[in-house]
This record gives sequence, structure tokens and C-alpha cells, in this order.
Amino acid sequence: MAKLTIQTAQREMLLGLIDEGYDKIGWMEVSLLSAIRRVSAKEAAWRPRPGRHSIAEIVLHDAYYKYVTARRITGGKRGSFPFAGSDWFAVPRKLSDTQWKQYVTILTDAHQTLRKAIATAPWSKLNSNDKNIGVSLAHITGIAMHDAYHTGQIKTIRALYKQATKGRKSK
Repeated sequence: MAKLTIQTAQREMLLGLIDEGYDKIGWMEVSLLSAIRRVSAKEAAWRPRPGRHSIAEIVLHDAYYKYVTARRITGGKRGSFPFAGSDWFAVPRKLSDTQWKQYVTILTDAHQTLRKAIATAPWSKLNSNDKNIGVSLAHITGIAMHDAYHTGQIKTIRALYKQATKGRKSK
């Protein structure tokens, strides 16, 4: 039996945290992936008010920060995110089902890439105070909190969408 080191235990804890925020049901009883399950393209593109973010924008934003974190861990090439820019990305006002599925796939791929980076990177890349060499443990923990925060936003937007479209026939 392999000896469990503190680093191995911390790595497993980090993987558990990012998974709980993304696709495992934990204490919050909802994850980011479960919050976007059964969201239609129309609902994903809807904004609660002009100037507010849509679910689709939040999904791409969240994917971007997973991508950035994985890239910093692995030393990957900048500019390889599927969309040009950073942080927040404009989405069409009318989103097709294909586009929405693509955004969810980008999020899923970014999560899997981040997960793989955390699972396989040398410990020095996961516990660095130099952002040019890797990330800190707090940064990875922050990604899990980022998922939880945006899960709450998405749940709120979904409730507002339901209220705003109550009684309307779907076209």
C-alpha cells in the first residue's frame, strides 16, 4: 500500500473541492453542472435586465477561469481559449441549441483539463506564490468557490426567467 503523504492528501482535497463545485452534489445540494442541466438555449441567452449577465455568459466566464488556472499550472500557451478575449465574452442575443451545447462542452472540457492538471502536476506548480510558475493552493480553492458563487447566480437567473416568462407560450 502506498504511503499517503500530506501533499497527496492535499491534492485529493483540491480535486474533491473543484469536483464538488462543478459536478458533485455536496453540502450545497447543487453544483454548477446541475444548475445548467435542462437550461434551454433561449433561457441561457436571457438577461434579467439590460447590462446583466446571461447564464451563457456566466458559463463561458467560468470556463475561462478554469482554463486560465490549468494553463498556469501546466505552463500552457496563452490565447488557446476557444474565444478571443478574456474574462467575459459576448454571446448572441439569440442563442442556438448548437451554440449553447458548445458553451457547455467548453465548460466541461475546461473542468476536465483543470482536473487533470491538478492531478498530475508537480506539487511545486500547485503550491507556488509565483503566478508565473504555477498557482497557489488558495487559487485552486478559489476556483471551487467561483463555481459555487456562479451556481447561485444561475439559480437566481433561472428563477427570474421563470417568473418573467410565466404564462407565456413558448415559441
